[in-house]
Amino acid sequence: MPMPPHAEPGSALRRPDFIGIDWGTSNRRAWLLDVAGEVLATYRDEQGSLACRGRFRAALEDLLSLWPQARQVPVVMSGMVGSALGWQEAPYLDAGVPLSALPRHLVAVGDAPARARWRIVPGMCWRDASGRADVMRGEETQLLGALALAAGDGWTVLPGTHGKWVRLQAGAVSVLRTYLTGELFASLRAQGTLAPLMAVAADDAGEAFDRGVRALGDEEISHALFGARARVMAGGATAAGSAEHVSGLLIAAEWRDALRRGLPREQPVRLLGEPALVERHARCARHFGCRTETLDPQAAQHAAWRAFQRALTEPPR
Repeated sequence: MPMPPHAEPGSALRRPDFIGIDWGTSNRRAWLLDVAGEVLATYRDEQGSLACRGRFRAALEDLLSLWPQARQVPVVMSGMVGSALGWQEAPYLDAGVPLSALPRHLVAVGDAPARARWRIVPGMCWRDASGRADVMRGEETQLLGALALAAGDGWTVLPGTHGKWVRLQAGAVSVLRTYLTGELFASLRAQGTLAPLMAVAADDAGEAFDRGVRALGDEEISHALFGARARVMAGGATAAGSAEHVSGLLIAAEWRDALRRGLPREQPVRLLGEPALVERHARCARHFGCRTETLDPQAAQHAAWRAFQRALTEPPR
């Protein structure tokens, strides 16, 4: 169900100036900013790109009807709305493009009404010297905001359905690796031999997760996942906490891979995402002797919208 728009105190006295929309596969979140870049109102619903196929313009106009005083302000949309399965494909930028340049590469919506200023943020594509490629959509906007909060080189992890590990150098993406962790976890919990075990609630979720992290060791991940079943079938453990155990295995596999590829233990890794997932990554990092710093995802998203707002509404200097 959609959440009603949330207005900040005193917002009636402030003029709307910009709308930013994080338009993902399943959900849509919107922010209304005033002329000073402060948040006037927020909104969230389940009108993601899958639900809006064939009716993106109508879906946006429905959202704008909630804020009639803001119908003519610039609208910037990021995420899967700009994919081949979204409203209009916004071609990937090369990952070498500095994140600060994103506002200069916004793609105008082709079927927008006259005088509407609707734009889509392009995703980014990374390639290495051997030709391997990786991509992201939506995370580039969060990373732009993260730079405003914690400028500097280093690694940022954005956990989720498709978890991203991003190394930033001089304000650009120098390495990008995506892990199917969230999607794989959801699939294992929904069907297959592990699903019945993963439905049994944990007595201590944190300890069950930690056991999964420790259980990975040097095992290949598919073998370790089967081990989550074998430990119960052989009578050595109960099914309680199997979901957390599997989560520990999958997240530990990300950190093990990152360390094998040269992740420096002495440099803190920035975590940016939903608090529950961020906490699991922080627990896992401690197991591997790594340090982490947590960034506020709402603050990062707001900082990104502010950057786009300045580029679109402030006169050039």
